[in-house]
Amino acid sequence: MSQGTTARRGRPRDGEVDRRVLAAAWGLLHAGGYAALNVDEVAERAAVAKTTLYRRWPTKDHLAIAVAAQILGEVPIPDTGDLRRDLTEFAAALAASLNRLRMAGHYGGGGSAGLAAEMVAATARHPDIGEVVRAMYAQRHAMARARLQRASEREGLRQDIDQAVLIDQLVGPIYYRILITGAPADQDYAERLVEAVLDGAFTPDASTPGASTPGASTPKEQRK
Repeated sequence: MSQGTTARRGRPRDGEVDRRVLAAAWGLLHAGGYAALNVDEVAERAAVAKTTLYRRWPTKDHLAIAVAAQILGEVPIPDTGDLRRDLTEFAAALAASLNRLRMAGHYGGGGSAGLAAEMVAATARHPDIGEVVRAMYAQRHAMARARLQRASEREGLRQDIDQAVLIDQLVGPIYYRILITGAPADQDYAERLVEAVLDGAFTPDASTPGASTPGASTPKEQRK
């Protein structure tokens, strides 16, 4: 977003400055949540001029979103040939990164959506943030669709499955737990979620590791 724009307008950005600023911002967010994020204090901790910081991130929301994007990372979907295992790994990784945002400033635990909810609010307050966030998720969605397409070609995923809806069914409940109910979103939940989403999603004669064939063991059963 602003990184590319700033680079085109003047000198190339100093990556070390970015790293110091984002590290200082995460320190404040992690310790006290969104309320503790103060741009002036971030500039002081990172030893950068406030004007430099504001050129990169014009508001507190922009800075917090940059930190959140770094925490969330890319969360790629593996392709081992076992769709169930790959989607479980993806769901667990997504939940883990969102949990880091949810727990920022909440050392005592609890169901608050915390920083994760603030990030959603920031996309509504700033159209430019919303545009960038939607583009990021569109890219992730395309990667997920590509993985499901490969599963339909070689792993027995039904051709008539609505892949876009399947992705929504997988990702949506994780955000629902993080942002609304506060219920755990952990490895066990990821396994149960994928099992439910893929129930009936494979052709009856599919015999690949990820297919829901009669008698096939689930990841939880395999660990027993």
